[in-house]
Amino acid sequence: MELSRNTMPCLILLLFLVVFCGSSQAWTGEIRGRVVCDVCADSSVGPEDHVLEGAEVAVLCITKSGEVINYQAFTNSKGIYSVAETMPESDRWESCLARPISSFSEHCSIRGEKHSGVKFSYKLPSGQTHKVRPFLYKPTSAPVYCSPAAEF
Repeated sequence: MELSRNTMPCLILLLFLVVFCGSSQAWTGEIRGRVVCDVCADSSVGPEDHVLEGAEVAVLCITKSGEVINYQAFTNSKGIYSVAETMPESDRWESCLARPISSFSEHCSIRGEKHSGVKFSYKLPSGQTHKVRPFLYKPTSAPVYCSPAAEF
C-alpha cells in the first residue's frame, strides 16, 4: 500500500493528536480497612478481639467532576475490606464516606459506635492507599473474663 505525499503529513498529525491530546492521565485509588469483633466492648482492639470475615462495608465517594459512586465490599479471612478504582485523573475521588453495613455474625452483630461512618478527603497521589480505622462490632453478650470483677 503506497501513501501519497499529501496523506503522510495528515497521518503524522493524526498520530500526534492521538498520542498527546487524546489520552488522559490515569489515576488509581484504594480504600482499605478492617472489621473487628470487640469482644469486651471496650472500644479498642486488643488480644481478646478477633476479625470478622464476610462483614459488609459500604464506601460512597464523590469525584472531582461531582459524580457519586457507591461501592460495596466484604471482608476477607483477615477481616480486611478493600475498594480500588482506576479512572481519569480529572474524575478521581475527592471525598469519601466508609461505613459498616452488617457483620453477618450471630455472636458479634451490634455496632460498636452509633455514628460509625468515617468521612475523609482523598488527597493521595495515584497508587496510594487510604487506611480507614477499624469498624467495631460488639457481641450480644460479653464473656465473663471481660467484667471488671474478673481482673486481679
